[in-house]
Amino acid sequence: MFTATELNRKNRRIEKLIRLLFLLMTALLILPVLIILATLVYKGGSVISIDFLFTDPTNGMTAGGIFPALLGTVWLVSVALLISVPLGVAAAIYLSEYAADNWLTRLINLAIINLAGVPSIVHALFGVGAFVIFFGFGTSILAASLTLAIMTLPVVIVATRESLQAVPQSFREACWNMGATRWQTIRRVVLPNAVSGILTGVILEVSRTAGETAPIMFTGAVFFSPFLPQGIMDQTMALSLHLFVVSTQVPGVPENLPYGVALVLIAMVLLMNSISIAFRMYLRGKKKW
Repeated sequence: MFTATELNRKNRRIEKLIRLLFLLMTALLILPVLIILATLVYKGGSVISIDFLFTDPTNGMTAGGIFPALLGTVWLVSVALLISVPLGVAAAIYLSEYAADNWLTRLINLAIINLAGVPSIVHALFGVGAFVIFFGFGTSILAASLTLAIMTLPVVIVATRESLQAVPQSFREACWNMGATRWQTIRRVVLPNAVSGILTGVILEVSRTAGETAPIMFTGAVFFSPFLPQGIMDQTMALSLHLFVVSTQVPGVPENLPYGVALVLIAMVLLMNSISIAFRMYLRGKKKW
C-alpha cells in the first residue's frame, strides 16, 4: 500500500550504517577483554588444580600453590566492604535525603569526585601515614583494608546517591502524607527500592579492591608469610601482590605460573561480581515500578 520514497531509502541506509558503527564500537570494547581472557586460559589453565588453589608456595615461590594469597585477598576485600559500604551508604543518604543544596554540600560533592581520581599510590602513602603510623595499626589487614575502603568510598557514595535519587519523589510524599517520618520513609521505602543500584557500587568496589597492588603493598600485604592470618591485625599475602612478585621479582618461575595466578584473580572477581549481579537482578524483579 505504501511505496518507499528516495528519502525513506536514504534514511534506512543511514540507520543501517549507524547500527553497524555502534556494533563495531561495541566489538572494539569487548574484543580486548576476550583476547585477555583467552590468553590467560591458554597459558595459565594448565596450572589450575586443587593443589594449586589450596597449597602454599614452595621452592622460593617457583612451585606450589597460592592458598595464602587467595585467602588474604578474601580477607582484604571482605573487611574493606564491611568498612566502606556502611559509610558510603550513610554519606549518600545524608547528601541525597537530608542535606540542603548549598555551598557546603557542593564542596563535599566536588571533594568526592576529586577523591575518585586520586592515584592509588597516593592512597597508599596516605594509608601508611594515617593508619600504619598515626593510628598505630601497623602493617596489617586492618590498615590495608581501611586504605582500600577510603580509595573506593567515592564509588559507593556516587552509586548509592544516584540510586536513591532514582526512586520517585511521589513515594516519599505518599509516606509523609501517611504520617511517616523522614527516616521511616528512607528505611522502609527508599532504601529497599534503591538497593539494586547500591549493589552496582559494591560490584565496582569488589573489582577494584581485589586488583589493587600499591595500597596494600605498603600497608598490609607481604612478599611471603609462613602463617595464615588469624585476625585483622595480622599481615597477609594477596593475589595482586603475589602476581607482581612472581612476574618481576622471583627468578626461575615457570612461564605459565603468573598466568595461572592472574586467571585465578580474574575468576575470583568474576565470581564475586556474578553473585552480586544475580542478587541485584533478583531485587529488581521484585520492584513494583
